[in-house]
Amino acid sequence: MSFILQTNNLTKIIGGKELVRDVNLHMKKGEIYGFLGPNGAGKTTVMKMLANLWKPTKGTIAIFGEALTPRSYEVLKRIGSIIEFPTFYEHMTGYENLKLHCEYMGYYHHGSIRNALDLLDLTDAAAKPVKNYSLGMKERLGIARAILTKPELLILDEPANGLDPAGMKQIRDLLKKLCTEYGTTIMISTHILSEIETIADTIGLIHQGRMIKEIGMKEIEKMSLAYIELSVQRPKQAAYVLSEKLGLANFRIDGDGQIRIYDSHISSQELLKAFTSNEVEVTALGKKSETLEDYFLKMTGEAAAHVKIN
Repeated sequence: MSFILQTNNLTKIIGGKELVRDVNLHMKKGEIYGFLGPNGAGKTTVMKMLANLWKPTKGTIAIFGEALTPRSYEVLKRIGSIIEFPTFYEHMTGYENLKLHCEYMGYYHHGSIRNALDLLDLTDAAAKPVKNYSLGMKERLGIARAILTKPELLILDEPANGLDPAGMKQIRDLLKKLCTEYGTTIMISTHILSEIETIADTIGLIHQGRMIKEIGMKEIEKMSLAYIELSVQRPKQAAYVLSEKLGLANFRIDGDGQIRIYDSHISSQELLKAFTSNEVEVTALGKKSETLEDYFLKMTGEAAAHVKIN
């Protein structure tokens, strides 16, 4: 399979400190790729190299089938990006900043600036100096600038910073529209899993500078385990009831009395009956399934244990 973006053993070392090592990314055309990891995992470091802002210490990057070099000017024209927090000429208006970007990129299409401002709900603020913009407005203006030239590949580093829940939903809807209606391939990094699990096609997990796994969201959904979650007042007695009275083995209890039961044959009614007859008070009960957050925590936990052992 050919990929619109691919890296091979991408490594960055600065001042003797290894920021990322042997990162291998594979991004398909027309997909939304969620680049997930906690703060400090190496997401921004990788994206800086993809945007040609930093040169890799080791490894290669191929975009649109071409090796990325400091002279890949034509390739870079086909990419839009926000790396870290977007910066602007603060004394200029939002419209003037976007117009200057068009001139810099050699992109002259009538109505493109107004269209970008409309998409990001910034039309009313277009004539205001950027110094008067809120943090969220500057973030949206940065996204407007990134999509202004209709790039084939969009690289967004934590684009929801400074946005309220309504603004975050607006950005998610916009990214889905760019992907489905314009065929834009999008890479978006975040440490907030709920931002990405409803829109991503593929997830790349990075932890402590190492890529843990790349996996399609459909594959995660197929692996998702349904379980019964309940809260009890006497967790030790509950564990005894589950194992000795009901013969269950596939369950987990945390220190706060939260229980997850993965045995599919047991019903909620059977559980309540067994707990009641054994004097275990149940304060909450419901059926759930594992989320992307569950999967992420499981994978990063396994990776941390692996690093510690080795």
